[in-house]
Amino acid sequence: MENKLIDSHAHLDDDRFDSDRTEIINKLKDDGIELILNPGADLATSKKAVKIADEYSFIYAAVGCHPHDSKYMNDETMGVFRELSKNKKVIAIGEIGLDYYYDNSDRETQKKWFREQIKLANELDMPYIVHDRDAHEDLFKIMKEEAKSNTRGVLHCYSGSVEMAKEFIKLGFCISLAGPVTFKKAKTPKMVAKEIPLDKLLIETDSPYLTPEPYRGRRNEPKFVRYIAEEIANIRNVSLGVIIESTNQNFKKLFCL
Repeated sequence: MENKLIDSHAHLDDDRFDSDRTEIINKLKDDGIELILNPGADLATSKKAVKIADEYSFIYAAVGCHPHDSKYMNDETMGVFRELSKNKKVIAIGEIGLDYYYDNSDRETQKKWFREQIKLANELDMPYIVHDRDAHEDLFKIMKEEAKSNTRGVLHCYSGSVEMAKEFIKLGFCISLAGPVTFKKAKTPKMVAKEIPLDKLLIETDSPYLTPEPYRGRRNEPKFVRYIAEEIANIRNVSLGVIIESTNQNFKKLFCL
């Protein structure tokens, strides 16, 4: 299959893949997938992401703590993330950020550990992967305050406005679009897909979540990233090959591959 794609964010460690993970991974090359980045969401999933990445040449890992679980963070956990980051298959810190929709951890705790993990990424000269839900103002403020000359990363499954996306791009970040860009009523993601610079765009599935059309409602899988690429190609009125080539190059440049 020509035009192999990169899924820049998939949780293959998720327990929804426990029954057929190996089978799915072994079919990915035939499904047209070139590379996958599997971010952690806490200490356990970060370790699992690294283990999976070690087993497969085309899977990479990120390590970090999602805002939901920041209430469990401490200095010892940060030390483990630092050690895990020494693995050559770990290419980013993440996913980290703020989530004010669920507030599973209190907001001050979320902000503290978001900031600390950004500092770790900067110290290690690694990109970081950002989760942002209903927290644009605080999130951008922290990112801007902690920005260094080497700061870079990606706003994963981006849900904000075009204007906000351009501000994140100024900080050195790419914008990643996921399944919602294929949803018929999702006007904002479609506008972002149309307006942001092509050299700052990534695509992802966020598997097993946010399954794109036409499979919405099913468990998401990395092979469905093709439908996101196809939708963006239609929105921008360019060929599928242009989107795949551009997003693949952007991924490899950002993560130094």
